Amino acid sequence: MKEIYLDNGATTKVDPEVIKAMMPYFDEEYGNASSAHTLGVNAKNAIDEAREIIAKSINAKPEEIIFTSGGTESDNLAIQEIAYPNRNKGNHIITTKIEHKAVLNTCKFLEKDNFKVTYLDVDKEGFVDPKALEEAITDKTILVSIIHGNSETGTIQNLEELGSVCKKHDVYFHIDACQSYTKTSIDVEKQNLDLVTICGHKIHGPKGVGALYIRKGTNIHPLMHGGDHEFKLRPGTENTPGIIGFAEAVKLANNEHVEYITKLRDKLIDGILKIPDVKLNGPKGNKRLCNNTNFAFKGIEGEAIVGRLDVKGVCCSTGSACSEKSLEPSEVLKAIGLGDEEANGSIRLTLSRFSTEEEIDYVLKVLPEVVKTLRKISPFGGK
Repeated sequence: MKEIYLDNGATTKVDPEVIKAMMPYFDEEYGNASSAHTLGVNAKNAIDEAREIIAKSINAKPEEIIFTSGGTESDNLAIQEIAYPNRNKGNHIITTKIEHKAVLNTCKFLEKDNFKVTYLDVDKEGFVDPKALEEAITDKTILVSIIHGNSETGTIQNLEELGSVCKKHDVYFHIDACQSYTKTSIDVEKQNLDLVTICGHKIHGPKGVGALYIRKGTNIHPLMHGGDHEFKLRPGTENTPGIIGFAEAVKLANNEHVEYITKLRDKLIDGILKIPDVKLNGPKGNKRLCNNTNFAFKGIEGEAIVGRLDVKGVCCSTGSACSEKSLEPSEVLKAIGLGDEEANGSIRLTLSRFSTEEEIDYVLKVLPEVVKTLRKISPFGGK
């Protein structure tokens, strides 16, 4: 049985071209980028080139890109190390109820140290109201952190509106763009972004590498202490192969891929909504990530659907990878108005440029059978 992978919101297949670009930095160009000899200089030059590629992709300067181990580290650096050095200005942070755990748990940690955090509500499609953001800002607010493309609902926030509010009130604006990076436009100047979290493994790059854009002049401290790597903000020997692979993945991403994935996404949505008592969680159209679908199935558990699909060779999930093993209903889905039963009856299918129309046809063939079977044995009274 062929495996159909529709869990690309959790991680993606590494593109063969990315692997090819990385290989020399394991066994030929293996120097430490901090060393002064030829192999070290070669590694540094390769990292500098990668930094330029990633900076250009979001209209930033190369020296504003700090390489990290991934999205979680970048989020922690952006939030904690803005909070502490700017405490003389204020102790108030604003985020939302639909953030990744890396943001929510960092904010909860800061609350234990006398920081005040406002968790904004969202509407039924997962959007933040710019007016609500503005009303939440006080003279003690130092940072706003909002996820750009939500990993569960696919909601893409309007960064220009939110960024203009933050700029007007002179507060730092951070976005977690791990899911949206290369799938939709990010421009740090047009959107008034001060900090941007991105990572490699959501875009067919390697795991264990990410970056944080930090606008020049931002008052930020290092999260860890050590050497002078990454402009003294991220000590530790650089992951040269990972960084090269990350940049190669960025080079390979293009709008044709986005259009292709969007077409498959819409076919999947239209097909699944033909199943009785199913609804789409999140928005439709261009306000949704091109690769994201999420559905609530009345009367049955999402975990049961995922398990049955896995037996049939289809990999998907009930929610974001960071909380997949939790039996608690998704806080993101509850934030957009779903009850516990609806949230627990939801599954997420996320596509990539390696997905095919034949795979979508197969899912649309087997999923109605799975749902029908589960509803017959459901204790929740499903049809």
